[in-house]
Amino acid sequence: MDLRITSTPLPLTSALAARRNAVAQGGASEAGFSGALKGALNDVSKAQNQANELQKQVQLENPKVSIEETMVAIQKAQVSFQATLHVRNRLVQAYTDIMNMQV
Repeated sequence: MDLRITSTPLPLTSALAARRNAVAQGGASEAGFSGALKGALNDVSKAQNQANELQKQVQLENPKVSIEETMVAIQKAQVSFQATLHVRNRLVQAYTDIMNMQV
């Protein structure tokens, strides 16, 4: 049984990596906050897809996939989704606060 765990990047570190990649590629439209947000959302999506695929493989009784690896992948996907959800909630709250400011 192989107990090695492949690591998926955290949402914040993946956002920084997405920003660096966008700047390195010369894409001015993808640099900045929107590029970082897109990269972070893509990484969260990849983590969820990987967890779903591992879960399917465990259900099909694939001997190459361990239940431990699957559970860790599911937990990582849940944590990254919760972090993304908190960021979204903070952004919505900041937008609401700005819209309610007196001019």
